Amino acid sequence: MTPPPSISRLLEGLRASERVITFLAFCVLVSIVFADVAFREITGSGLHWARQVGVYANIFVVMLGFGLASAEAAHLRPRFADSWIPARFERFMPHVQEGLMALFCLTVSAVALAVVIETFELQERSVVLRLLVWPVQAVIPLAFLIAAVRHGCYAIWPVLAPQPPSRVEEAAAGAPTMPPPGDAGRGGRE
Repeated sequence: MTPPPSISRLLEGLRASERVITFLAFCVLVSIVFADVAFREITGSGLHWARQVGVYANIFVVMLGFGLASAEAAHLRPRFADSWIPARFERFMPHVQEGLMALFCLTVSAVALAVVIETFELQERSVVLRLLVWPVQAVIPLAFLIAAVRHGCYAIWPVLAPQPPSRVEEAAAGAPTMPPPGDAGRGGRE
């Protein structure tokens, strides 16, 4: 089944937005840490708010980075169980894998949303900055909701899913590899 062009544009728009926001949050994080260290060296006292702002920026980097990793097939994926499923089911596995991931992300998003709603109702504030906490927390259910949409689209249209790097590409990039089964002589064993 061929995906509508609007779905491809939606996924690319989400990915581009995640990239921009992640980059900006990382710039904030690096700038704040640098400023804190510089002030600490110059004045003997750092910026009292720097750690909290750095944590908030890091939340954006990590949560949106999660989406970028799945959009580019750069996330960690154990391969030890790949041979457990009979070959005749291989053509259905992308649908099943992506559907399960979408369901997982949707569930985590719902739980995170419940936490954000409770924080909103309690009007909790950060101790250092005195800012409401829920706007920063809201990135967590949003990131998982975006991931649920992304993986849901991959489940329906597997051709949209990015292809993970081959073992040759991983080796070229410096990723550790396992010898293929039955490859005698590696590691000094026969």
